[in-house]
Amino acid sequence: MNFEKIKSLLEKKILVLDGPMGTMIQKRKLTEKDFRGKKFNNFKNNLQGNNDILNLSNEKIIYEIHSEFLDAGADIIETNTFNSTKISQADYGCEDFSYELNFEGGRIARRAADDSMAKSNEIKFVAGVVGPTNRTCSMSPDVNNPGFRNVSFDDLQSDYEISIDGLVDSGVDLIMIETIFDTLNAKAALMALKKV
Repeated sequence: MNFEKIKSLLEKKILVLDGPMGTMIQKRKLTEKDFRGKKFNNFKNNLQGNNDILNLSNEKIIYEIHSEFLDAGADIIETNTFNSTKISQADYGCEDFSYELNFEGGRIARRAADDSMAKSNEIKFVAGVVGPTNRTCSMSPDVNNPGFRNVSFDDLQSDYEISIDGLVDSGVDLIMIETIFDTLNAKAALMALKKV
C-alpha cells in the first residue's frame, strides 16, 4: 500500500482507526502464564502487564483482537507495539527483543489485515505504532536537579530507529508516532523515521 492509495480513499470516505489494544488485552484477564507462553517459560522476570510481549508469546490473542476491530469496521489497525522500544522494554528485562517485538507486531497485524481484505474485499491498512517511551528528554525526573536527564536525544533516536526498522520490515503501511507528550522525544522519533 502507498500514500497515494490512502489519500485517494480519504477523498471518498472517512477511514476508521481501531480502538484501544490495552483495554482489549485487559478484558481477557490474562495470567503470568499467558504472557510467558512457551517462549518465555523460564524467563527470570515477571512479564504480566507487558502487553507487547504477547507478540512473541501469545500471538493468537493479538491476531484475534486485530480481527475483532476489523470485523467491527476498522479501516486501519495499529500494531501492538506501543511499548516496544528498548527503553520501555528494559522495565521487564526484555530490551533485547525490541526489533523482534516490532517486526512480529507488524507481521501479526499485516496478516489480520490481509485476511480481512480477502474476506471483505475492502482495503485495510496497518499503522506501525511507535510509542512515547517512559523517559523524556525535556524534563528532569529529579526535582532537585533540573538539568539532569535520564536519556539522551541520540539514544532515543537510535532506539526509535530499531523499532521503526522492525515495523517497516514487517510490511506496515504507515508509521504512527503516538501519544508522545515530550516534544524532544517526538523530534527524536521523527528524525528516526526520516533516517529509516
